[in-house]
Formats: sequence, C-alpha cells, structure tokens
Amino acid sequence: MWKSVVHVLSAAAMSIALTFGVAAQQLEIEDTIGNQIEAFKADDFEQAFSYATPNLQQLFQTPQNFQRMVTSGYPMVWRPAEVRYLEFKEYEGSVFQKVQITDQKGFIHLLLYQMQKTEAGWRIASVQLLKAPGANA
Repeated sequence: MWKSVVHVLSAAAMSIALTFGVAAQQLEIEDTIGNQIEAFKADDFEQAFSYATPNLQQLFQTPQNFQRMVTSGYPMVWRPAEVRYLEFKEYEGSVFQKVQITDQKGFIHLLLYQMQKTEAGWRIASVQLLKAPGANA
C-alpha cells in the first residue's frame, strides 16, 4: 500500500515540477517578446535587434535593416495597442509562442513566434503572421 502511495506522490511531484518548469520557461519567453516590443515602442531598434537569434541577426546584419523589415512588414508589432499571449507549445524540438496583437486601428493580428534558447537566454528565431479569426483574405 505504501509503495502505491509513494509512486502516486512521486508521479504527482514530478508532474508539478514539470508544470512549473514549463510555466517558468513560458514566462521567460513572454518577457523576451515583451522586451522586444517595448524596445520597438521606444524606437530602440538596436535593443530590439538584440532579442533576435544570432542567425536572424546574421540575416539582417544591422539594426537598421531589421528596423526596415519590422516597420514595413510588421507595423502591428512596432506600434501595438494591446498584446496578449496565447498558446505555448513545443513541437519537434522547437518552442512556439502564439501572440495576439491588436494594432492602433483595432485590428487583431495573430503571430507565431519561434523561440530559441541561447547562452544569452531566449531569443526570437522567427515570427510568422497567421490568419486571424474573422479576417478577410
């Protein structure tokens, strides 16, 4: 009987530890995304660029190139009215955070952030604009 209780408690403790680990990981990821968005709002593209993975930084080469891409391709991220964090998932070794952004005109945009753990912490590897519910193509 005690062995059964110990196994159940052990499994429960492991489940709680994993849940807290994932929750902590998600908070770190939300902080990274949120910090980048705050840098965008302040027009601090050098700081915003620092939240990108080294591969993404190599692709854009300079904060100025990154700025052009963000302001022309992702204006809702540059000047959001509201940011909400939705689903967090791990899939085939990659980590994704879905984010709902309401722009200054009230339009809702869904973005999927692919995150990567680096020596400097969590960094943004890519951002994909998803079709928002009710959006017209």
